[in-house]
Amino acid sequence: MPILPGAEPFQHDGGPIGALVLHGFTGSPGAVRPWAQFLADAGLSVRAPRLPGHGTAWQDLNRTRWQDWLGEAERSHGELRGRCDTVVVMGLSMGAALALRLAQLHRDVAGIVLVNPFLALRGWQSAVLPVLRWVVPSFPGVINDIARQGQDEIGYTRVPLQALHSVTRLWDLVVPALPTTTQPLLVFRSATDHVLGPDGARLLLDRVGSADVEEVVLADSYHVATLDHDAPVIFQRSLELARRVAGSAQPAGG
Repeated sequence: MPILPGAEPFQHDGGPIGALVLHGFTGSPGAVRPWAQFLADAGLSVRAPRLPGHGTAWQDLNRTRWQDWLGEAERSHGELRGRCDTVVVMGLSMGAALALRLAQLHRDVAGIVLVNPFLALRGWQSAVLPVLRWVVPSFPGVINDIARQGQDEIGYTRVPLQALHSVTRLWDLVVPALPTTTQPLLVFRSATDHVLGPDGARLLLDRVGSADVEEVVLADSYHVATLDHDAPVIFQRSLELARRVAGSAQPAGG
């Protein structure tokens, strides 16, 4: 299946600080490309992979599972770890859940930056999804939840239900391990989000084991905040965190 224009992965080999930037469920690297480009322009080595099943057609996503998405994220993390002294993981929506799992599995992850983390479904969705996924393949989704006009995250208008159910299985690993997640953590949450409620961010902040945690509420952005009015704040603050943890990290080989 051809890749949609603008959904291509992004990579840049720069300096000794690495940033892995992960897009969300039903989205594509197009939603995080300006973020990745900003970090690359600042001298970081950057990877923003296209997660399997994304950036083509929604039917492709229904044929993938969380292990496929995490596997691609781990491959990119390995590339950065092989060339960088410090690696920070960053993610939007479901990409935030994957970033957390990477940090839980790889303690050499030096810091975490999350934007509108997708860690919970609304009550009725959670109740019906296990059965509904066997009845219908998809239901209508919310795309381009962006306050800023003229932006396109390059994602699907349908939500594939088998794949969505697999996201919940990923949470079964991520959420119980939150108390063991101790890396410095920066969380951005949009005050208005038409895709997710606030439950995911609250769950994260209540349970995460990090002593170094900051939440930033974005007043002028919707769900895809990386393409929205507050994007410059996300970009600059994530760069600052990456540089800060690199300054305090033990040198490679030390």
